[in-house]
Amino acid sequence: MPVINSIAAEAETLKEWRRFLHQHPELLYDCHKTAAFVVEKLKSFGITEIHEGIAQSGVVAIIEGRGAGRTIGLRADMDALPMDDLSGTDYASKVPGVAHTCGHDGHTTMLLAAAKYLAETRNFSGRVALIFQPAEEGGGGAKAMIDEGIMDRFDVAEVYGMHNAPGDAQGHFLTTAGPLQASADEFRIDVSGKGGHGASPQDCIDPIPAAAGIVQAMQTIVSRNVNALDRLVVSVTQIHAGTTDNIIPATAYLTGTVRCFSTPTRDLAETRIREIAKLQAEVYGCTAEVTYHRGYPVTENHPEQAAFAAQIAREVVGADKVVDDCDPIMPAEDFSYMLQARPGAYLFLGQGDTFGCHHPQYDFNDDIAPIGASFFARLIETALPVQE
Repeated sequence: MPVINSIAAEAETLKEWRRFLHQHPELLYDCHKTAAFVVEKLKSFGITEIHEGIAQSGVVAIIEGRGAGRTIGLRADMDALPMDDLSGTDYASKVPGVAHTCGHDGHTTMLLAAAKYLAETRNFSGRVALIFQPAEEGGGGAKAMIDEGIMDRFDVAEVYGMHNAPGDAQGHFLTTAGPLQASADEFRIDVSGKGGHGASPQDCIDPIPAAAGIVQAMQTIVSRNVNALDRLVVSVTQIHAGTTDNIIPATAYLTGTVRCFSTPTRDLAETRIREIAKLQAEVYGCTAEVTYHRGYPVTENHPEQAAFAAQIAREVVGADKVVDDCDPIMPAEDFSYMLQARPGAYLFLGQGDTFGCHHPQYDFNDDIAPIGASFFARLIETALPVQE
């Protein structure tokens, strides 16, 4: 069961769709033009049950099979990133400061291609719920769509998704049972002291050494508080203080991210950040206030569905091109919310030696679109066989 011939024959069409989307990126929940493009294509495929405006610009379309059966959800994200497109291609973004530098244009294209095939053949029982989601890039669009009831409203029994993977061999699939991507939390620490003249530090309470002490002490969370076999990242990514060279500021702040794969480790990291901030600040005569936000949860594949997805991938590209026990990675993914709501699995599809996601020169590899679309289509036909 290799790549589906009729999908492969549409490769140039898929490239046109993807590059049009690449030129017209949209951010977060404002994916209305992208959604309109999706709806136009779905209608042209003969799909009549299309639900728009879910989580502002999300779309769910239903394809009915040839008989009764379960409903399986297939998800693609639609949003882009707030950065410039430096790819240098003739189809580069036409929107200044917005670019599809994570490949969601390719994900949308792959699901559209699978939808076209499934709508034409309907070689399955039950139903397919095509989920086109906004706001994956930090907006939690998956959770918003779930909160608006898509899983219950459309009776979704299982859900599947995939992401392109720069650096992994083109056309190779990677997945694993259990944790695949980390949770993602954010923190901000506001340090307060007493400002004054830079020439008279004895009359001030300088928050800058306190902030520096907090950063240094936080390096011990991973090295001294967590089992070496657990995975945890605590990164301070911003530190801000002061306005000029002869003023000691009254305040400083720092921000960062926490990534891990278990709730106990997540709890420990938050506790230690709060303790370190408070006590280090006191050492320097300052106070510290911690704002901690828990973001996307761990993307955790269900074992049965992960094994099934890996088997479908082997049938599409060959057993030698599928890894079903890959190492989890630290970037987060809001498909995690869908996997909390329903059984399912998430996979990576290698796109070769290209710039990485979120790099300004990144571009989706159009050659993998027929592979991803064939995976989605074969998954549905295998999971929902026509009842004789």
